[in-house]
Amino acid sequence: MKLSTCIFFFGLVWGLTGCGNNQQNAAADKEAFPAELVKFIPYQNNPVFSGSGAETWDKKIRERGYILFEDSVYKMWYTGYNNALSDQMFLGYATSRDGVNWVRDSTNPVFNEKWTEDMFVFKDGGRYFMYAEGKNDIAHHLSSDDGIRWQEQGDLVIQQVNGDTIPGPYGTPVVWVENGKWHLFYERMDAGIWLAVSEDRIRWKNVSDEPVIKLGPSAYDAGAVAANQVIKYKGRYYMYYHASSDPDWAKPGSNALWSSNVAMSVDLLHWTKYPLNPIVEGDHSSPILVFDGAQPRLYTMHNEVWLYFPEKDGINDHKP
Repeated sequence: MKLSTCIFFFGLVWGLTGCGNNQQNAAADKEAFPAELVKFIPYQNNPVFSGSGAETWDKKIRERGYILFEDSVYKMWYTGYNNALSDQMFLGYATSRDGVNWVRDSTNPVFNEKWTEDMFVFKDGGRYFMYAEGKNDIAHHLSSDDGIRWQEQGDLVIQQVNGDTIPGPYGTPVVWVENGKWHLFYERMDAGIWLAVSEDRIRWKNVSDEPVIKLGPSAYDAGAVAANQVIKYKGRYYMYYHASSDPDWAKPGSNALWSSNVAMSVDLLHWTKYPLNPIVEGDHSSPILVFDGAQPRLYTMHNEVWLYFPEKDGINDHKP
């Protein structure tokens, strides 16, 4: 056993496995990765949302969408496209009272001025903010008063620690705001997840020029990683991220397996991957955790929306 596998970081087991006895490892896993955040079973009537399948602008949906639960309403933003009509990716919006049955907004697409996909949405100071990928995987920023009418705020500028501007691509943006400080997690060609900070929401500087989450070493995320969401739960940060097993996932004929996964941190910079990743397999990726007022539920957003409830005795007896 190498000593490095037994290092403690900020009082938490860094490796989570390979140290001490099995009972200690199990207790550490349970404390660092509570079951309600990592153990889910699928809703029996999935999918709960998908492309229209008709000759509409959103015949198909793709990439990460995003869901917020506000005032007893589930609000979903999603990417719709139809290559027969346009090569553009458009922003759609849908709502639900139960998180299962969704109604598309009558004004859809709610934003069509610029290529918009892989969006992340949050509310700060009564205003909605969206960070999304644009064409060629250049992340951009939008804002809205109501979550429906969006105004473009411009492409992001990301700098290295020394101040040099990073050329694109940089996409799948995730923003975390705490104590007035804005943090951006982003990927570059899905080859890792980096962390940058900002004071103006557009210009960002890396905290480190090394990714905070790297590929592998396990097979499930050896080909690609990209963040979907960061939450804070019982004093720890959890990142939900999607991954691919194949470095050549973009090539025709690839047998890449996409999955949904979790990592934990106490400082947003150092992350430990859940030892039992993936939490969802079967090419259901882009996970988003939503607290419905009673319990967390998980949605995977690509390339159709699936719902998962917390596992209880291994039986899917949940009703929305």
